[in-house]
Amino acid sequence: MLVARPPAGTGSAGRYLPRPLWPPTRRQRGRGLPAGRRGAAARCLYSGRVRLVIARCQVDYVGRLTAHLPMAQRLLLIKADGSVSVHSDDRAYKPLNWMSPPCWLTEDDGRWTVQNKSGEKLLITIDEVLHDSKHELGVEPGLVKDGVEAHLQELLAEHVTTLGEGWTLVRREYPTAIGPVDLMCRDADGVSVAVEIKRRGEIDGVEQLTRYLELLNRDPLLAPVRGVFAAQQIRPQARTLAEDRGIECVVLDYDALRGMDSDEFRLF
Repeated sequence: MLVARPPAGTGSAGRYLPRPLWPPTRRQRGRGLPAGRRGAAARCLYSGRVRLVIARCQVDYVGRLTAHLPMAQRLLLIKADGSVSVHSDDRAYKPLNWMSPPCWLTEDDGRWTVQNKSGEKLLITIDEVLHDSKHELGVEPGLVKDGVEAHLQELLAEHVTTLGEGWTLVRREYPTAIGPVDLMCRDADGVSVAVEIKRRGEIDGVEQLTRYLELLNRDPLLAPVRGVFAAQQIRPQARTLAEDRGIECVVLDYDALRGMDSDEFRLF
């Protein structure tokens, strides 16, 4: 039996941040595990590398809700942050099921148990392993915006009242545990607003802003935080998803923001 516990901690605002000290201290080993399993935690093989396992498996989630995935071939992804996700070949980047950190993985013969601090469990029954490998990805340099998108952010920060009368800029590239929000603003009523800026507004951008909002609304100094999705073009599917999640959509005219004449300037 192998136990892998991710190097995750909790920030002052409730965010889960990487913990630099790994392997765990003697006091940390086995924390949260039943007494009979704490010895196994000392044999932790977690190395901070990404692990890819392709296996024929069955997956059951036990927690606030229950979910069942019958036996089939799937990709099991264990990231360096300790998260475990289950993927198929027909859902792009979205997992079928997952467990977010902080959580720990216990491996028995043919059975994985992933448990978080709330006691929720992801039970993975493995019939056959087809591939199992670990990879060191190194330091992530982060997203590099293209010239137009970066300039849009700069222009909108300079002219934040374009988004509404009485708006003020708090900060560009406002940091979160999963990456920076393009603009953090306050509207005329003093409500925090996270603004995500894209050249083309796709569903991925809405999903990205949704994740930011989930984290930002955990911070009592900021909450409530609402979202604005701003782009030169917004696809109908992205707009529908955004509006369904209470996110405002804004269409930007790049030339107008640069101070050039344009009959097509729209903001709605």
